This record gives sequence, structure tokens and C-alpha cells, in this order.
Amino acid sequence: MKKILLILSLVIVSCKTTSTSTSEPVQPKKTNQNYWQQHVDYTMNIDINVDNYQFTGTQKLVYTNNSPDDLKVVFYHLYFNAFQPGSEMDLRLQNITDPDGRMVTIDKKSRISSLKPNEIGYQKINTLKQDGQDVDFEVFGTILKVTLNKPIKAGTSTTFDMQFKAQVPVQIRRSGRDNKEGIALSMTQWYPKMAEYDFEGWHANAYIAREFHSVWGDFDVTINIDKNYILGGTGYLQNPNEIGYGYEEKGTTVKRKNTKKLAWHFKAPNVHDFTWAADKDYIHDILEGPNNIKMHFLYKNSLKKETKENWKLMQQDAVKTIAFFNKTVGDYPYKQYSVIQGGDGGMEYGMCTLITAKRGLKSLKGVVRHEIAHSWFQFALATNESKHPWMDEGFASYINTLVDQELDVKTEFPFSEVYKTYHFLAASDKNEVLTTHGDHYNTNTAYGINSYYKGQIFLAQLEYLIGKENVLKTLQKFYVDFKMKHPTPNDIIRTAEKISGVQLGWYLNEFVQTMHTIDYGIKSVSEKKITLERIGRMPMPIDLKVTYFDGTVENFYIPLRMMLGNKPTTATIIDDWAWAIPEYSFKTSKNIKTVKINISKLMADNNTSNDIYEVN
Repeated sequence: MKKILLILSLVIVSCKTTSTSTSEPVQPKKTNQNYWQQHVDYTMNIDINVDNYQFTGTQKLVYTNNSPDDLKVVFYHLYFNAFQPGSEMDLRLQNITDPDGRMVTIDKKSRISSLKPNEIGYQKINTLKQDGQDVDFEVFGTILKVTLNKPIKAGTSTTFDMQFKAQVPVQIRRSGRDNKEGIALSMTQWYPKMAEYDFEGWHANAYIAREFHSVWGDFDVTINIDKNYILGGTGYLQNPNEIGYGYEEKGTTVKRKNTKKLAWHFKAPNVHDFTWAADKDYIHDILEGPNNIKMHFLYKNSLKKETKENWKLMQQDAVKTIAFFNKTVGDYPYKQYSVIQGGDGGMEYGMCTLITAKRGLKSLKGVVRHEIAHSWFQFALATNESKHPWMDEGFASYINTLVDQELDVKTEFPFSEVYKTYHFLAASDKNEVLTTHGDHYNTNTAYGINSYYKGQIFLAQLEYLIGKENVLKTLQKFYVDFKMKHPTPNDIIRTAEKISGVQLGWYLNEFVQTMHTIDYGIKSVSEKKITLERIGRMPMPIDLKVTYFDGTVENFYIPLRMMLGNKPTTATIIDDWAWAIPEYSFKTSKNIKTVKINISKLMADNNTSNDIYEVN
């Protein structure tokens, strides 16, 4: 999603793939014998009427139950139903104190509440069968509950056949038609989508405005649309020589059928989402990316000359960005990536991003870097971004900062504004615990700062605890172990423990599961004796820089006892400090002139006024 700035100023290659739809259980690669995840195989065929923005569709869904449980019900998401007057999303907009500016009018009234019948979104289920037999279902806003005729036994599969009708809403949030830049169709969360079932149970949460959590699987999608429209999105185009528009193989002739519509046929293996966008005015550029992936760029030909030039200049930066993330985290797992003008800002999807185009070059590069970062966090590493938005937004922001340092002018402390913004929230009455579900934050301000900023500090401050080299090794190991899975907060912290050899469960608890803050201070200095105090409730190890009266400097490191170890350091390691003891004293070999703690600035100390002590 688009990177938030200070408060808060802040497709497709012609590659042949095969669907793995099967009635046999599909077992994921396991990290241990207790890990499992569900699997879906979608086959969808939809027919779009571009005059009224309605479409009909068929969906065959083979659902494989890899869980140890027999399932008596299943749930689907019907995301388009949120864009109706009186929906939960609408009422939330009417009651939150700081609504998203894209979703309200100038006088802060919900745009959803004034939608006309031909402007709303909906997904209506006409028929639904399980293994050829009709099943009962109920609609609860954006959730479809299906009561099964027969349970899906553990380790078995069942097939759902659905016929549905939908209407694309006026663009209000992420998905919709005719966005503010004139893109005809931004098709995200556009189909009835099976909810995730995992070790925590069903994640059948109403769509209020935030993020998504979906089942890994394979998609076979055919989109029948007016022949003048150009598409881009998730997956690999199977019939490029029938479509043209730059997708056809070199040296071949486009062989279109004499019809008013084209059938765009895509396959997308091993993804948890399928997104597409369409417009008659798209320019389509293709670049060769790292590891022979195809980079697609689709944007309107009617853009101003300067804006189109910016899109050209951005493309090589996008290639360099993927190369950097390949090196830093691990290789991008697909063979195409598409940057598409659409949506309402910037949002990540499978193999693609939708972004608004009318922005300067710096902003364009910045949003593309951030959305590409999401191909690692949260696409390949598919955390539950509804429940843990700090993991996908924060971790994407962290590697976004790293690539900024690599490709732009380096700054001494690149996280300066990030820490400053977090401290603002921590000191305010808007602060909420980081474990808050994304949709349940009391304010958008708290959601944004916690998810993007405190989430990023989680990794930046981990550098302080275990060293930057170990953090990068942790991300690489995390990617190897949990790619194409649904990792949890405990998985990243356990990975960091394995890499660093220190205990870090306390860090996950203190920084994520509480609102405890950090404040260490230098209480007194007397000749050769230093006394420190822990004022804030969150414990940390301490780095000190001591300057003596003779002009020499010595660095000290005080381990935190509960870590049962320490980070790699060249500093003098002295006795550890137990968290239950509020003060700590030690003696030096020479008379002291100045003492400074938190030299790296990576410790999120909320009060820096007591971090320096000078002897007169």
C-alpha cells in the first residue's frame, strides 16, 4: 500500500503454465510436522459489459482441506458489497474521527452513502453447488456463509460450482470503475473469494477498509471484454497471439477472431489473489528484469508529456529495485511483475501493483519501490495483514528504506523521521497496542503510524539488539523457511533467535503486545562511576560511549540479562542488567568527562534529554 508520510502527509508474459487443480490433497512444504495450510484451485470465466460495468461469471473452486479438522461450513468474501449505502464500511466512515480523505467528500461525508443503484458495488450469488448438489448459503454483508451438505473431511477435497453476477462500484477505495485519473476498471477483490481457515480458525472478517488474508492456490481466469480494452495484472497470459497489444511473441502475427470481445486467458500458479485492470488508453511498455522476468508498465497515453516521461524514467529504477530485494531478501518467485496505473494511490497485489500516475518522479519512484517491496512482504511471505498490518507495511517500509539508501543519496540515520513519528504517537492519547486488528483501530492516525512506522522500527531496533548483519540474515532465512506460507509474528522472532543465538521472545511481547515505552537515563556520574536508570517499562541492552578527561574514548555494552547473550560488538562487554533492577552502576578506569547512551539512535528511547551527561 502507498507509503504514508508524516502524519499522514505522509501482464504479464506469454508463459505456458499448467493448472494444478486436482481432487487429491495438496500438501504444502512444511517447516515442521504440525504446519499445514489450505489450498484452492479457481477456474473462472467472466463476461464484462463495459457500458454498465456489470459482469456475470462462473467459478469452479476445488477446495483442499489440509487441516486436521472436518469442515461443516465454509465462508466467502463478497468485497464489492461494502460499497453500498448502509454497509459496515459506510457506517464506519460516518463515525471515525479522521476518515480516509479518498472515501469522503470535502465536508467529510461518506461517499458510499450517496451512491446510486447503478454506482454501488455488489456480488450476487445465483447458484452454488458442492460436488454437483445445491447447498444452502446466507449473505451477511460482505460475508457469504455456506452450510455444507457433507463435511469436508481432513485431507480431502471438494468442488464448488458457482454462478454469480456483479457490479463494479464507482472507485472509492482500491477497487472500482472510473478512478480519479480516468482508468476504466481497477479490478481488485472482484470475485467471490474463499476465506482463509488456519490454526486460528476461519478469518471471515467483514470488509471495513483495510487489508486482506487469503488462501494460497492456482488461478485459471478468462476475462471476456470489449476488444478495445487493454489488460494487465496477475498471472501469465495464455493466448498472447490472439490478444496483441504488445503481448504477442516477437515475429508472430496477431490472429484475432472476428468478434466484439476478446477473451483474455490468464493462469497464475501459487498465488493468494488475482487482480487486473483495464483501459482503452493504456500504453504498454515491457522491460527485461532480473532473472529474466518480464516487467510490464501500463499507463494512459493521454497523460501529460512530463508525466509520461516520468513513467519512462521510473522503469529502470523498478528493475534496480527488484534486483536489490532479490539480493537483500531472496529471489522474486514469479516470472512477471506489472506496474499499472489504476486504483486510488498505491496498493500491492499478486505479481502487480495499481498506482495513481499523476505525481512527480520522486513520488513515482518512491511508491513503486514500496509496492514492489510488498511482493516479499506480504505477497510471498503472506502474513495476515488484516490482523498484523505492522508486519507487511512495516517490513516493506524497512526494506524500502534500505533500497532508498542504495539507490539514492545516503543519509546518516535514514530512520530519523520514522522514529520521530512513532514517538509522536507514543506520547499521544491516540496510541494503541500494535496487536490491534487493522480494521479496529480507533483512528486512521494510529493505524498508519503503528503499521508503517512502529512496524518498521521493529526491524530497525532489531538491528540494535542483534546487529544489522544478523537482521539481514534473519530476513533471508525467514524468506527461505516461510515463502509461500502464512508466517506469524512468532515466526520472525524465532528466526531471529536462531540466527543471533539470543533470546528475543521478550522483545515481541514488550514492543508488539504492550504499549510499554523505552526510557533509559544517566542518573549520575562521579569521577569513575556511572549510574544508569531504567525509567520506561520496556527493558533494553545499553550501548554507552564514554569520553575521559584525557581525551580518550571507550565504548561499553551492557547486555540485557533476559537475552542470555549479546550482539556482535567491538565494545567492552560488562556485567548484564536484569530488567527487574531499576538502576545499574559500574566503574571505569579513568575520570569521566562525558557519557552518552543510544549512540546509534536505533533504540526507540522516548526521552533523549537524559541520554547525555557532561561533567563540568
